[in-house]
Amino acid sequence: MQFSHISDTHLGLVQYGSEERAQDVYDVFNQAIDTSIKDHVDFVIFAGDIFHVPNPNGTAIVQMANGLKRLKQNNIDSFFILGEHDISRIRTTPIPYVYHNLEFSKYIGQGKPIEYKGVLLAGFDKIRKTEISQYEEKFAEVDKIAQSFSGHKILVLHQGITEFNKFAGELQSTELPKNFTYYAMGHLHDTDIKKFNHLNGPIAYPGSIEMTTSEGIKETKKGFFEVDISGQEANPNWIELETRPQFSFKTDYQELSKTIDEISEKIAEISKKPIVEVNIQGEKIETDYIQAQIARLNSMVLRCFWRISAKQVSDSSVFLDRPNIIDDEMYRLSVDALGSEQAANLAIKELLPVLSSRQIQEASQIIIENFEKFKKEKKQ
Repeated sequence: MQFSHISDTHLGLVQYGSEERAQDVYDVFNQAIDTSIKDHVDFVIFAGDIFHVPNPNGTAIVQMANGLKRLKQNNIDSFFILGEHDISRIRTTPIPYVYHNLEFSKYIGQGKPIEYKGVLLAGFDKIRKTEISQYEEKFAEVDKIAQSFSGHKILVLHQGITEFNKFAGELQSTELPKNFTYYAMGHLHDTDIKKFNHLNGPIAYPGSIEMTTSEGIKETKKGFFEVDISGQEANPNWIELETRPQFSFKTDYQELSKTIDEISEKIAEISKKPIVEVNIQGEKIETDYIQAQIARLNSMVLRCFWRISAKQVSDSSVFLDRPNIIDDEMYRLSVDALGSEQAANLAIKELLPVLSSRQIQEASQIIIENFEKFKKEKKQ
């Protein structure tokens, strides 16, 4: 028996305002569905952030519906929980509930375990860091059920585990229910698996299926897991998806023409036009010359970005190189600027995602909720 573990599909993301990038996300999503069907998986788990925003466009809604429909037509059931991108802060019914109501897929995000084909499935929607303490009892309840269950036990969560990413961490692995044989995670966009002695199975992040804006531009692989649970242990197998190539280059201003030649040679034979970033260091820089050199790549790329970086100064605290995980660096800088991890969490992890997608009403609701919470704490 095997199942697909897919996460952070972010359907409806239109990166750089580009319709081609929107289609890229739909293409890799359909690759994941097609591969799952071809490999005859028994079921599929979607571990949150199905959509990029809580109110996705019609195309995104239809793409998800068609994917679920194709799974059903091939006798493959699916299960899902909600990530923070799926949940509106304004009281409204999340769009993915429609798929549950139409019996295209089954929602399991309320922490109520179900048995399916001899497998125990339990899931929790995204839990805000401030609310995690309220879930200790619920975690204990599902852990007790898992302990007495003889088959495989899968816990589906959309959370950052501190041992994987200290900046995005919301839970320690020691806080998780310990009796599950596989922890199907979402939220972190990089692929990773870790095993811990205090847990009965691996914690696995398949990562996002395509590069998102917060990840910057870099060479990386994207995909999902097909997890074999035929034996006593759950064995995840990495399935790579064919995504649009992305490259980031560094060069000195004096070597720019040579670097453009090298980039041209590298990307010449790539069938799908890549996204390219060029970081330029140097002095006495003329932007007209840079633009003329970058223009040589225009016909070969979907997008080409360039920026000028000052040379590293030993006593400077300015961050010059693009970090692997942009969110981590923004969070670190926010903590430095605001002098508070709590304020940085509010700014980067709650307000920034909704404001970047122009959800002004939801951002206002977040501020109101946090202000009310602050007032209650002051009274105590």
